[in-house]
Amino acid sequence: MLDRTVVVTGLGAVSSLGNDLASTWAGLVAGRSGIGPITLFDASGFRTKLAAEVRQMPDPGVSPRLLRRLSRTDVIGLTAAREALADSGLDLEREDLGRIGVVLGGGVSGLLDSENYFRDLLEKGPKGARPTRFLNHPPDQTTDRIAEVWGLLGPRATITTACSSSSTSLGYASDLIRAGLADVVVTGGADTFARLTHGGFNSLRAADSEPCRPFDRGRKGLTIGEASGILVFEEEGRARRRGATIRARFLGYGLTSDAHHMTQPEPSGEACARTMRACLKSARLNPGDVDYVNAHGTATVQNDPAETLSIKLALGERAREICISSNKSMLGHCLCSAGAIEAVATVRTIETGIVPPTISYVEPDPDCDLDVVPNVAREADVRIALSNSFAFGGNSTVVAFGRA
Repeated sequence: MLDRTVVVTGLGAVSSLGNDLASTWAGLVAGRSGIGPITLFDASGFRTKLAAEVRQMPDPGVSPRLLRRLSRTDVIGLTAAREALADSGLDLEREDLGRIGVVLGGGVSGLLDSENYFRDLLEKGPKGARPTRFLNHPPDQTTDRIAEVWGLLGPRATITTACSSSSTSLGYASDLIRAGLADVVVTGGADTFARLTHGGFNSLRAADSEPCRPFDRGRKGLTIGEASGILVFEEEGRARRRGATIRARFLGYGLTSDAHHMTQPEPSGEACARTMRACLKSARLNPGDVDYVNAHGTATVQNDPAETLSIKLALGERAREICISSNKSMLGHCLCSAGAIEAVATVRTIETGIVPPTISYVEPDPDCDLDVVPNVAREADVRIALSNSFAFGGNSTVVAFGRA
């Protein structure tokens, strides 16, 4: 591995709070909830009828012919990628496109389109169903679309490790740059939800019928969301030579498996603490260097106390000196794009010194006794931050960002 520093030169976002980075960040800082009634399908038969939907599909800036073939995930992924690339200031007409890669986290992808295709097939017959909708089913489609639209010829990969997918993609993207295999990588993730995912969380009784309440004593589960968060990673020396604005440094990541259970977190917190320690080691940090943790914070009965324990185990006394918060209280749990949209928010926290709150927080839980920044954003001197992603199956990833 070469000694190449990785920096963030571009950010893009689409979420239930808005179709660009500015509106998403403004909503987070204001403590505005993006959670509302489900409109994408008939949710009347489900226990939970709420989600954090992208309420109005953005214009991804592609031809009408291509737009007809895109899934919902493709549209928000391309929109966020276009914003991130513009933010980076890269002149792609003058770049060596063989040195620019695309690495995203993905999972649900075009599942909603596939569901709608089979619904139409059953209700209308073969002539009433568009088979092109089914072509977007594989999770790598959005990665491929981004590479196709901008002609990016470097390394390409899609990571699928449940809710840690896009955080893991950030780590792999940084590895490509540090190994000298790419100079720039478009990374992050995009994901939407569908009947199957909504039904799955409902059947597990892991979804709250009201807006989720991370770390609150009365929490009853998560709220599903959808989003895209895209970051442009670049080798620092190259970014400085071209005069790019460096928004943050990507310091390192930790990646582990707890081998415990397919849906429940390891309760002692030790498994996820190992991931946080691995991240600190990768980033050459000590616990005392950390100023903020963007928590996984799903609001399930099992996750929040286990994550609290993991933060205490990994950071020791520093855990009680810093603040944490959960973006999911406003954005919902954005599935395979959760780590990406939360990484974007973490970079903005470092840039602005503003920590978004954990909203809907009413009653403290003695088992979740860290400073969770309740309900109102807070100013803080954040030089170094961690972002946690603890997924089903024990797929755990933690990433570290530092001030530019």
